Amino acid sequence: MTERLYFNDPYLTGFSARVTAERDQQGRPAVALDRSAFYPEGGGQPADRGMLNEVPVLDVQADDAGTVWHLLSGPLGDEMVQGQVDWPRRFDHMQQHHGQHLLSAAFEELFRLHTVSFHLGPESATIDLDGDPSEDQMLAAESRTNEVIWEDRPVTARLVSREELASLPLRKPPAVEGPIRVVSVPEFDHSACGGTHPRSTGAVGLLHLRRKERRGNETRIEFVCGGRALRDLRIRGGLLTRLGTMFTAGMDDLEAAVLRLRQNEESTRRRLGQVTERLLGFEARELVQQAAAGNSRIVRLIREDLTLDEARLLARLVAELGAIAVVGVKGEKSQLVMARDPGAAGPDCGRIVREALKQFGGRGGGQPMAAQGGVPDATHLERAVNTVADMVEA
Repeated sequence: MTERLYFNDPYLTGFSARVTAERDQQGRPAVALDRSAFYPEGGGQPADRGMLNEVPVLDVQADDAGTVWHLLSGPLGDEMVQGQVDWPRRFDHMQQHHGQHLLSAAFEELFRLHTVSFHLGPESATIDLDGDPSEDQMLAAESRTNEVIWEDRPVTARLVSREELASLPLRKPPAVEGPIRVVSVPEFDHSACGGTHPRSTGAVGLLHLRRKERRGNETRIEFVCGGRALRDLRIRGGLLTRLGTMFTAGMDDLEAAVLRLRQNEESTRRRLGQVTERLLGFEARELVQQAAAGNSRIVRLIREDLTLDEARLLARLVAELGAIAVVGVKGEKSQLVMARDPGAAGPDCGRIVREALKQFGGRGGGQPMAAQGGVPDATHLERAVNTVADMVEA
């Protein structure tokens, strides 16, 4: 079993130790030490990183016997080692983890919403609640958490017996037997936890809620603390400042400016759609007249300047004029669209497109009146269009 130095001093970053065991793990060397300040992954908190002598520590895990294994980037070659924990990473994790304790306690104190799980990721942290807090409730929990942070209350961590444990108002009963390590903030939170925490709540700095996401009967709350919160607010503040400059609007007027832009864009899109449909209508009549001049009811066409939606519209307009449209669209994906007059008898578009494109390694299908499909090789598009048209004529 490894003596875990971070239990007594989570601020300890340098230590000496002796190698007690070695093994291969994930194709790399791993060592166990008689004592270690490295935190092994657990309880939603990622493992520490750092160095043993001059060898980087890539991961830290604890086995069922309580031995802490340090996965290394290369062989160590020494029995006695000097360990150095990556302090910025450790302190970041302490801020996020203790911020989670305070946030969970705030939701429980204010609204009786219990935390089901916790995850600490590289960019943000999340808790899952057994309910769906409103926006006002989220703001209230955020404010209450920061209130406790700024009061700079002491944080204590100690092992307690089962008898003493019964007298503590734990948020969640522990799942293990024997003495339990409890992390406490006076008159606010008591939680069974083996993670690393600061000496006082003030070290968390700031907690900022980012968003919530409903997940079945639970709600996931994403948040950031300390240095992460500062970076997040800098990014968001910088973005809002740049947008305000672009829109020549102050912060308070920015939302209204974006709304006006969106409304104008939607109006422009509608007008553009109407104009496009009129232009394609003129083109459809011209194409049908050209086909009729050649004694054909089939309009064959390949275009690069049409979107797939515009190709569908053009094919429909041609079909409404009594002709059969076979339109190919060149692009990143070569597409083929076919349509005929829905009010008259004619070929089964879905069957023809499916059978024709199969010859070129493509796939397609649809309804008797309209179908579409894709050709993987753009050089085959013209042949595919002609094959469909030839099948119609046959």
